[in-house]
Amino acid sequence: MNVRRRLIPAAAVAAVTSLGIGTLSACSGDTTAAGNTGKFDVVASFYPMTFLAERIGGNHVHVTTLTSPGQEPHDLEISPRQIGSLEESDAVLYLKNLQPSVDEAVAQSPVKTKIDAAALTTLEDHGTEVGGHAAGHDGHEDEEGAGKDPHIWLDPVRYAQVAEGVGKAFEKADPKHAADYRKNTAALVKRLGELDTAFRDGLADTKSKVFITTHAAFGYLAERYGLTEEAISGLDPESEPSAARIKDLEKMAEADKAGTVFYETLVSDKTARTVAGDTGLKTDVLDPIEGITDKSRGTDYFAVQEANLKALRRALGAQ
Repeated sequence: MNVRRRLIPAAAVAAVTSLGIGTLSACSGDTTAAGNTGKFDVVASFYPMTFLAERIGGNHVHVTTLTSPGQEPHDLEISPRQIGSLEESDAVLYLKNLQPSVDEAVAQSPVKTKIDAAALTTLEDHGTEVGGHAAGHDGHEDEEGAGKDPHIWLDPVRYAQVAEGVGKAFEKADPKHAADYRKNTAALVKRLGELDTAFRDGLADTKSKVFITTHAAFGYLAERYGLTEEAISGLDPESEPSAARIKDLEKMAEADKAGTVFYETLVSDKTARTVAGDTGLKTDVLDPIEGITDKSRGTDYFAVQEANLKALRRALGAQ
């Protein structure tokens, strides 16, 4: 993914050593100990991983999240305290190549159970156009900001694959509670299957199949349900679109009856509103569910996904 690559500062690593692990047992912004809680202690990198750990682990796990609510996950700079929390945990659940500082910390950590969600399903290369070719395109494939797309959790089918892998990892690491982990995983996978059906049925008959987003987070969702995502920018939510890309989108929006520019809750809506103003389009929220805040259209993954489905149906003219 073409996000800014950040490594853990050497001073941060040194600080962990000099201060001692015992003083760094809590996650940044969290007063609860990350390890030695008497439960299966899991450090999760950001909300979609936290959600899986909590749903699958149930009462048997204690989950600490590295990314605070409202913080853009791509921008996370892991702190010495958070590095220490890894040292005390029983497992870490993360998504490799989304948060470089987390990747580096996990690689250096002696934690026994390291669960990479990206390794539990398939990742594809996505650019600014995913899922088809828009009628109003200028005839060339625009691949600004292309790379391996990490946004697997937005596709319920891929997310279910990850859930199954996480469940098996929990069973292996904490066999005493394996039966409960299997039960919880099965319930979660079933619920994700129901969500998949809701998206499939809800988007089957629409006037348009093309939707515009500020950055390319919804490629897997678009491919799953026969849609085309046209992103203003690539996989990096803060990258700046080129003038050619804006011109291309203006033509495409008219040709494909794309009447809405979607923006997200954790990134500024300035670009979306600028493009919408230039093209006479509406704006609305399509949430990549990288974190839950009081601005989110729901209190958990399923509620926000249901809100996303409603927004897409509204924008695409669902019958």
